[in-house]
Amino acid sequence: MIKTYTLQFLFLCVSFHAFSQNNLDADIASVEQKVIEWRHYFHENPELSNREFNTSAKIADHLKSLGLKVTTGVAKTGVVGILEGTSSGKVIALRADIDALPVTERNDLPFKSTVTATFLGEETGVMHACGHDTHIAIMMGVAEVLSKNNDFAGTVKFIFQPAEEGPPPGEEGGAKLMIKEGVLENPKVDAIFGLHINSETPVGTIRYKPGGTMAAVERFVIDVKGKQTHGSAPWSGVDPILISAKIVDGLQTIISREAPLVDEAAVITVGKITSGVRFNIIPETAQMIGTVRTLAPEMRTLILKRMKEMVPAIAKAYGGEASIEIENFTAITYNDEALVTQMLPSLQKVAGKDHVELVKATTGGEDFSFFQEKVPGFYFFLGGKPKNATEAAPHHTPDFYIDESGLILGVKAFTQIVNDYLAE
Repeated sequence: MIKTYTLQFLFLCVSFHAFSQNNLDADIASVEQKVIEWRHYFHENPELSNREFNTSAKIADHLKSLGLKVTTGVAKTGVVGILEGTSSGKVIALRADIDALPVTERNDLPFKSTVTATFLGEETGVMHACGHDTHIAIMMGVAEVLSKNNDFAGTVKFIFQPAEEGPPPGEEGGAKLMIKEGVLENPKVDAIFGLHINSETPVGTIRYKPGGTMAAVERFVIDVKGKQTHGSAPWSGVDPILISAKIVDGLQTIISREAPLVDEAAVITVGKITSGVRFNIIPETAQMIGTVRTLAPEMRTLILKRMKEMVPAIAKAYGGEASIEIENFTAITYNDEALVTQMLPSLQKVAGKDHVELVKATTGGEDFSFFQEKVPGFYFFLGGKPKNATEAAPHHTPDFYIDESGLILGVKAFTQIVNDYLAE
């Protein structure tokens, strides 16, 4: 009797699991068109960082309709939804960024953005030129699927984050502010996952990298002071433009001669130099603005230290003065190696092993990194390039384009990750 009962019990368990999986697959298939329609809405109605009022309202309405516990106004315009399973367990967070960019769209689409706004005092078009509209739509789809299939042990926290592209000057925002306001607490998050659509990765492909996958981003401002004089008599003054040129050259030697580039890549870029008013006047001051990108904590520490030492020293050597201010924008997007190992089979399960690719790091930045400083995280890339396309417009450009047939893989990936992580 004991053996017979055990076999019957196992049969029932297997049958129940198969039935649940069939329901899950059907629910994922049924949500695909909704995901595409949501994406169209958000693409046509983009909003800039910390101004995502209508975007967050639509997200919140959807989550409430699913019966989730919803909190709005997190980090100004963020939305957090909590879905509880049928029993207690770990807490997993999924994050989607929701802001658009000050870019005027050139694509000829039925849902093309014609929205305009004022950005830094100038009128500009507004466009989801980095794919955040797809991230919102994918996660709304995941929330709908899981709300119908919540027979898991644990809790899912859906984090819709504003201002990933950076808050307006003088404002707080993004992941930093969400963390400051306690988004990883109550309930306390055990692990967090995020994805980013990629216009240069073929549809149906997922790409990932353990460890440093995106760079820490710093913004620096260098102010140089010389001595103004007539352009015909440079010996009677101190040329801040010449000093600036020497500083630019010196900064590059940190990369080429001091940074251990065999470990990870690093970049120092001066993107703007301002100085002078006339062709025949050597000015008194100059200013340079640029960025530093690093993928290893030790290298970041070295480079920033050497920049602070080198800038005033070079200026002094040429008779001038210089100061440098460095502001951190993002940390290193660091994928926890153990978590990647644990969850990689989930991605392979939904995309197929041949379509999950290990890639090198990128020097782009992501404020998802601040979540990863607090809890283990895994951030991966989802293909959005049409399979027959030979080239794709880069992110942050007017021609940025995504093939929507790839969005359902994002829904499948997040759903599988949740089920597998909470099952363990």
